[in-house]
This record gives sequence, C-alpha cells and structure tokens, in this order.
Amino acid sequence: MPELGLNIDHVATLREARYRDWKKGLAPEPGVLEAARVAEKVGVDAITVHLREDRRHIQEADVKELSRVISIPLNLEMAATAAMTRHALIIKPEEVCLVPESREEVTTEGGLDVAGDIPRLKGVIAKLHSAKIEVSAFIDADLKQVEAAHRVGAQTVELHTGTYANATTLRACRAELARHARAAAFAHEIGLRVNAGHGLHYSNVREYIEDVPHLHTLNIGHAIIARAVFVGLEKAIREMLVLLGSREFAPNAD
Repeated sequence: MPELGLNIDHVATLREARYRDWKKGLAPEPGVLEAARVAEKVGVDAITVHLREDRRHIQEADVKELSRVISIPLNLEMAATAAMTRHALIIKPEEVCLVPESREEVTTEGGLDVAGDIPRLKGVIAKLHSAKIEVSAFIDADLKQVEAAHRVGAQTVELHTGTYANATTLRACRAELARHARAAAFAHEIGLRVNAGHGLHYSNVREYIEDVPHLHTLNIGHAIIARAVFVGLEKAIREMLVLLGSREFAPNAD
C-alpha cells in the first residue's frame, strides 16, 4: 500500500490570513512546524510543502525550519527556476518535486510539460542531483511525459490526479483511472518511482489505489487539513492512513 506524504501548505494558508506580515518574536498560529510534528507522531511518511514564488502560504523560514527539525523526509515542491533551485541547494530537502506554477492559479492546475522543456530541466535536475537531492516531476498521466521525465533524470514521477478527482461521471472516472494505470505501469517498467497527488480525498482515494499499480507515495493536503478543522489533525491523518491501508487504528482512537 502507498505511503502518505502530508502536504501542509494550507496550515500556512490559514496562518497567513491573519499573520501575513508577522515579525520575528511572534508565535503565529497555526504553526507549520507543529503540524509537521503531529503528522510525524501519527506516522506520516513524509512532509510536503510548496514554496511558491509569490510566497502565498509557505515561507522560506518554514522550509528551513522543517528541514532542520523533522526526522521524516521533506518533499519540497517548487517551480524549475534559477531562484528556486538556489533555495533548494541551500536548504537541501530529501526530495524536490518540480511543478508548473502560475500566479493566477488558486492551486496547481496541471502537470509540468517536461517533454517540451528537456534541455533546461536536465540542467536544473543535474544541479539538484549534485547536492544529493532526489527529484520528482509532477506530470499528467501521459506516456510521453513519463518518458521525458526519465530522459531528464528524474527518479520519480508524481501523477497529477486532478482530472480524476474532478471527474463527474463514472465513464470519465474510469477513463482517468485507466490512463493513470497505464502511465504508472510504464513508469515502473522504465525504472521510475511512482507517486500521485492533487485532489485526492477520503471518498476517492481507495478506488485510485485499487486501480493504479506501483504507487509509492500519495501526497495529500487540502482534504486532510479541511477534515482536521472538525476532528483535529491527528484523527484526520489517522483516518487517511486507514484508507491507504498502511495503518490500523482502534475505531475510537483520538
């Protein structure tokens, strides 16, 4: 069964709603590090954060502190730019996931066009590898993009599950699952690790993991943080771990 990477971007979203210009010495709430510590205690396998160029939620200080304090792997999502590459080389997270980024979007809306940017991405990935940082490419479930990710040197592909999550008919849902299954099988065949994420939640994740093979990690954030508003973060994480089949907890565990 796949591991769980908890994306805690939206803990920072809530913090920034009140503490956008917080100064050193304050203790803005909710705390990103506190969320990561809860996740680590419950048994999450990795922490994911997206350091966006507009710094709308996660800040550089968050990434540095997480990298320094947590003992589980840190997966840094970032645009494949020179500035973000410099940050990654300083912070040195265990993994970097290269994602497309638009300031107009609310959240990442699709996969990275690796096939259309091979020379530049090769250079970015080579720099990250020189610092012993593993690299993942966030792509649509397209065989051409899977092959391109392999060509540029990524060790992992993260399949963008947004279209699956947004499917409104059974036919569309089944078509997306079949597409993802083909992409995951091909990635595995050519030696890539397979992750997935975006829009996965408590109602659709079981079907996804039952139909898509070779999944290593599912990166899930918004659904768990939203659920935590009502039941608390620890319980929200536990519920997702049970759905992934990676943990068993007592039914009434808090």
